[in-house]
Amino acid sequence: MIGPTMTPEILARITTARAARDLSDLARQALATTAENTSVTERIKTARRLRQLANEFVDRVVLAEALAGADWTEIAKALNRRDPGTVEGEYADAVAEWSAFTEAEADEAAAGVEDLDAWYARHREDHDPDLEKPVADLMNRH
Repeated sequence: MIGPTMTPEILARITTARAARDLSDLARQALATTAENTSVTERIKTARRLRQLANEFVDRVVLAEALAGADWTEIAKALNRRDPGTVEGEYADAVAEWSAFTEAEADEAAAGVEDLDAWYARHREDHDPDLEKPVADLMNRH
């Protein structure tokens, strides 16, 4: 199973960071095409892909919070949902799957952390948190 510092929660947070990066990159690309002569189909496909990535990002955040032991009532409330049991049921398979990661699977899922930190450093603006290694620092949490 996963070692003491590489918990399922940390792995889910790393995946959440990847989703945030991908969402940001796609949004920036969409903005760059604002003045281009792009087809209706392409604009809508890009917008739909952004929505899909945003939904995946939310799902990863929920997964990480569930793996960290957050209460399903609080998670449901944050999702603006009424029934915590239904929300828990929707995420039950993912929570079980991530909780059962082997060490090899964990290592594979954690690969590229340095790349995420480098991406953040390249894109960080003055109003963003002044962190050197926001993703790699997950491994140092206790």
